[in-house]
Formats: sequence, structure tokens, C-alpha cells
Amino acid sequence: MNITLHQAFSPVLDDQDVLVLLMDAQKPLEFPAEFPEAVQAQLKPLIERSGFNAKVGELLPVHQLSDFGFQQVLLVGLGNKAEMTAAQSQTVATTLYKSLTARADYALVHAGNLPTALLEPFALALSNAAYNFLLYKSKKPEHKIKGMSLYLPDASEAEQQQLAFVSAIHRGQSLARNLANQPANICHPEYMAEQALELASHHPELKVTILTPAEMAELGMHSFLAVAQGSERPGRLILIEYNGDGAPDAAPYVLVGKGITFDTGGISIKPAAGMDEMKFDMSGAASVMGVMQSLCAAKLPIRVVGALACAENMPSGHATRPGDIVTSMSGQTIEILNTDAEGRLVLCDTLTYIQRYEPRLIIDIATLTGACIVALGKVVSGLFSPDDALAQELIDAGQHIHDRVWRMPVWEDYQELLDSPVADIGNIGGPTAGSVTAACFLARFTKGYRWAHLDIAGTSHISGANKGATGRPVPLLMQFLRQQAISSPASAA
Repeated sequence: MNITLHQAFSPVLDDQDVLVLLMDAQKPLEFPAEFPEAVQAQLKPLIERSGFNAKVGELLPVHQLSDFGFQQVLLVGLGNKAEMTAAQSQTVATTLYKSLTARADYALVHAGNLPTALLEPFALALSNAAYNFLLYKSKKPEHKIKGMSLYLPDASEAEQQQLAFVSAIHRGQSLARNLANQPANICHPEYMAEQALELASHHPELKVTILTPAEMAELGMHSFLAVAQGSERPGRLILIEYNGDGAPDAAPYVLVGKGITFDTGGISIKPAAGMDEMKFDMSGAASVMGVMQSLCAAKLPIRVVGALACAENMPSGHATRPGDIVTSMSGQTIEILNTDAEGRLVLCDTLTYIQRYEPRLIIDIATLTGACIVALGKVVSGLFSPDDALAQELIDAGQHIHDRVWRMPVWEDYQELLDSPVADIGNIGGPTAGSVTAACFLARFTKGYRWAHLDIAGTSHISGANKGATGRPVPLLMQFLRQQAISSPASAA
């Protein structure tokens, strides 16, 4: 559900609509000028008697107001407006949406109290709260709320553009979630290729190229193929080019997504418990496709190439064994010590392949290591880059849109942990610093380029009974690309 900007302070459908009013805890009895004195006189005693303090996410529903366009008003606390954070704005958005689902068909959110800097994360959280994946439910739950608008007194052109950008992010993030939530018997490498072609059929600014195993073998991508060979589903390298600047020969920003559509671990098989969540191991590729959708919706004047490294990691008589040695497209030989460290094997060949685009910079996105979840949990994504300026730009983008990252080391000191006695490099680095050595492995294939690696193992999805994809880091990447287009339009073109 996209959140629209409403220009008038009035109900749109009928008097059963809900008006949502965001309240400042420092001024819990202060109402907007649009509220008649008679209505304020009805509300203030109710607030005082209820003990409503406008704490973050606190709710107070009021019904049967007279002399007002709305008979239902939902008061929602912001906490101290002056100290409000992006995380708190998202809490407020999610809480109010859940409260509205059974109340009305339509809601108008009076956002006059919302700090301007928090408009984007608030509106994005409100849109995302409405997301559900019910494709395979025979009986679908009913949600009454069908439309929602924000009312901003004297909304500026900039605020209107912000909401349009949020809508673009939401479209791409929803696509990423839809792809990642699909079961692996539906979503396999060929399906991802079909979805890329389907997306391009609606957007002439996109160009799709798909490499088959035979073409990859001819290029020497034996590391990638070593992962895919255990499955009956052939791997695919999917290239999606977005040309939003009219300069097809300009150096592009390249996004590389890990697309392991199901990860059993291969011969180094995973424990059965929780293995169903390994359908989310293609979330990096899903997020890249989501960004391409968002770019088309936002019409950013920038050139971007998305590379989706898609394979299925299965155990079979054809599967790669621990101890096997393969030669990557770069010419470096790799001893495969653990077939469950497969993401870096498809990524390293993809990182070599995309250098033919002479990229401005490269960002890879991958559910790469459980070690990153141990280090950072599910709150922030891991950021690895030897480039201080690039790392800071990604950190700033994440803070702005509240899709945050935390920088981790990718120092030469860790490289010796990847040494192999029989090959140029091993695909694991031992029991310690697993997320760091995985990033160091990838670093060997990006020399000479500006590069960052995002480990989204913890942030790509929610686990457990309510498992589901989050669509992260689509917001982060879109904010980063928007800032690139704004700060250096000449170089982006």
C-alpha cells in the first residue's frame, strides 16, 4: 500500500473514516489549528481521564465525536518530538497501522507534528506495515484498511518528492520480499531469470542479459559452476542494466547479489532444523532486482548494473566435495574446504565478470555468513570495505533511511587465515572471524576497484513462526544511489 499526500484536511470517503493524530508528549493537549474549539473541548477531558501521555506508540481511540468530519479519531504518541529517532518513527508507524486494520477502510494521518527529517522512514514503515505474502493461503485474512494518506499542513514540493521517492522504494522492497518469500520449488535460478525479463518488459530503460552454464564454462567461471553442479536446476548469471541518464557508455554503479535459491549446504549439509529458511539465501539477488524496480519508479538519473548470481546448492552424485580444487574466472585456484561456504564461490566469479563494465564502484549484497548474525544480530547489516569514503557514504545513507549498517574490518591481517597448502586460497578461514574472512576472500577479486560488501545474513529476513523477507537493504541502496545522483550528477551520467 502506497501512502499518498492529501492536500485537504477532510474525510475522503465518509464519516466512518479514521483521523490519526500524532501527539507530542511535551504538549499532549495541544491540537492543530484545523481542530475546532468544540472538538478540542470534547477531546481534552478524555485525554486527561485516560492518562494518555503520548509515549512512543501509545494509542488512544476516540469515537462518536460531534461537530467534526471524522467520528473516529486515533491519537498516537510520538514521545518527545524534539528527541524522536528514526527507529521510534518506525515503531509509531507500525503500531498505528496494526491498530487501524480493523477500524476503517480509510485513514488520514495528520502528520503536522512529525519532524521533517523523519518523514521518509515513517512513511516507508507505514507502507511496509501493509505488506503481506498470502499467495499460497487458501483462506486469506481480511484487513479492513484499504487506503491511507498523510496530511502535511502547507506541504512543500520537497516533501511531495520525498513521498514519491518512498513510494519507489516501497515498490522495489515489496518485489524483493515477494521473490525471497517464494518457496524454493517455485523460485529457482531459471525463475529469477524469468522475473528479470518480466520486469524489463515493463521498463524500456532496462536491458537483461542471461548467461547459461555453457556460456559461463566458456568464460572459465568454474567456481560459480562448482556450486550449481549438484543441482538439477542449472545456474544463471543475470545482468540487468538500468540506463536512467541517457549515457549508455558511462561507468556504471554495479550491484552484485548472491542468489542461492536454496542452500542445503551441499555435501557439508546443514542441520535439518531451520533449513526451510534457506530459501532466503537468495535475498541479496532479490534486493538487487528490487533496486532495479525502484530505480525505474524513481527515475533516478544514474547508470546502474545489477548482477544476480543465481544457483541452487544441493547434495548429489554430481555435487562438489570438500577438498576439491576449482579455478575461478580470475585464474586464482580455490580449495573448497566446506561446500556450505558457497556464496563466495558464485560471487567471486561474478565480481570478476562485471569488471568488463569498468564500474565506478561495486557493492555486493549477500546473506553470506552466520558469523555476521553472531556479531551483529538482526538489527544492522555488516559493512566491509577498504574504502573509507565509500563506507561512510553507505553509513550515512543507512542512517538517513533507517536501514543501517555497521562497519567491520577487512584488513590484510586476516588474509593469511585463507591460505591453502594446495591452492591459491581456501574458501573458509577457520573457526574465528568468519564474516571477516569471507569478506577478505571477496576482496581478492575486487582489487583495483572501489568496493563494498554488505553481509545481510541477519537483516534479510525474520526467522521463526512469523518468518518472512524484509526486503533490506533496498532502502539503503536506493538512498545511496539517490545521493550519488544528487552529489555528482555529472559523474553519475
